Amino acid sequence: MNSLLQEMGIAAKAAANSLRKASTKQKNEGLLAMEAALYAHQDAILTANANDIAAAEANGLPTPMIERLTLNPQRIKGMADSFKEIAQLPDPIGYVEEMTKSADGLMIGKQRVPLGVIGIIYESRPNVTADASALCFKSGNAVILRGGKEALESNKAIMTALQDGLMNAGFAKETLQLIPDPSRELASEFMKLNDYLDCLIPRGGAGLIQNVLKNATVPVIETGVGNCHLYIDKDAELEMATRILVNAKCSRPSVCNSIETLVVHEAVAETFLPVFAEALAPYKVELRGDAKTCSILPEAVPATEEDFAAEFSDFILAVKVISSYDEAIAHIQKYSTGHSEVIVTDHYQTAQNFLNDIDAAAVYINASSRFTDGGCFGFGGEIGISTQKLHARGPMGLKELTSYKYIIYGEGQIRS
Repeated sequence: MNSLLQEMGIAAKAAANSLRKASTKQKNEGLLAMEAALYAHQDAILTANANDIAAAEANGLPTPMIERLTLNPQRIKGMADSFKEIAQLPDPIGYVEEMTKSADGLMIGKQRVPLGVIGIIYESRPNVTADASALCFKSGNAVILRGGKEALESNKAIMTALQDGLMNAGFAKETLQLIPDPSRELASEFMKLNDYLDCLIPRGGAGLIQNVLKNATVPVIETGVGNCHLYIDKDAELEMATRILVNAKCSRPSVCNSIETLVVHEAVAETFLPVFAEALAPYKVELRGDAKTCSILPEAVPATEEDFAAEFSDFILAVKVISSYDEAIAHIQKYSTGHSEVIVTDHYQTAQNFLNDIDAAAVYINASSRFTDGGCFGFGGEIGISTQKLHARGPMGLKELTSYKYIIYGEGQIRS
C-alpha cells in the first residue's frame, strides 16, 4: 500500500471518530469558519485557478472542460454561500427515525449515523472540492478527495483555505484531505483503500465512472452520467417547449443535467423543429438528427447510433422524430442513463403515464432538467447525482451521506 495513502487513511479514520461526536453547533461553527476562509483566501485561489486555466489552454483542453474548470469571484461566492446554507440545514446525525416496542418489551430505534470516511474522485470542477467538503463535514464524515490534474493547483488552494477554517474552529485539518498526486497509479490504489474508506463516489464523465466501477474494491456509489432526454409530445405547448429546451441545452451544456437528446412527436415536428432550430442558432448548437429531422432541417447532420447514446457535454444535440408516445418511451428507455428525463405536454394522462413509464432518478413534467441539483432541491448542495438505486438516488445531500444503526433500550431482558 502506498505510504501516503495509508497515512491519509489513518488520519481520516481518527478525524472521523472525533467528528461523529461533534455537536451540531460545533459543526455549524466549523462550516461558517470555512466560509470565511474561502473569502480570506480568494486571491490565492484565483491565482492558482489562472495557472490551471493557462495550462489547460496550452494542452488543448476542450472549451466545455475549461468552462468547468474556471473560477471567478462569483463562483467562489457560490462555494462560500453553500457552507452558510448547509449550516442552516437540519443535522441528520443522531436523528431517530422510528422507535418501536418489541414483544419482549425492548424499545428499538433507528438512528442516523455518518458513513465514516468517504473517498471522492472527480475531474475538472474545483467547486466540487468545496461542495463535497461542506456536505461531508455537516453529515459527520471525514473525506479524502482526489481531483483531476487539470484542477490540481485550484484544488490545493481551496483545500488550504478549508483546512485553515477547520483549524480556526478547533477541528483537525485531516477531517478534509486532498491527494496531492493526481497520477492514475495512485488513483488505482485509492480505489482499493478498503481498510480506511467506507465508500467511494466518482463524479465526472462516463470514462471516469466506468473506470472506478471496474477497478474499485471499495463500495461505490455511481453518479453523474447524464444522457438526458426532452420529449415534445403532440399536445405540447410549443413556446414553452422551446423555452425549456434552450435552458436545458444551452444554459450550461457541460453539466450532467443538460439535455443531450430531443425527441419530437411527428404531429408537431414540421412546426416545432424550425422554431427550436432558430432559437438555438445564437448558441451555435450542432444538430444531429434522424432522417425525418434532416428532411425538415437542412442544417442538421445525420445522427449515428453513438450520437443517441452520447453525453456530449457540449453544444451538440441529437434529435429524433417519433410517430407515437410508445415509440418515444422505447427510445428513451433504450438510451437513458437514468439521470433526468423531461416531457412537455398539456395532456394530463400523458404526463402521468410518462412519470410511470420512465425509470430515472428525476422525471419532469413541463420543466427544465437543469433543476436536478442539490441546491435547487433544497439540499444546500450535492455530492453528486446518483444514477443507481441502492443506498441513494438522485441529488445526494446530507441524509444520503449517512447510514443508520439500531439503538435498543432494555430493562434487563434476556432471550429465552
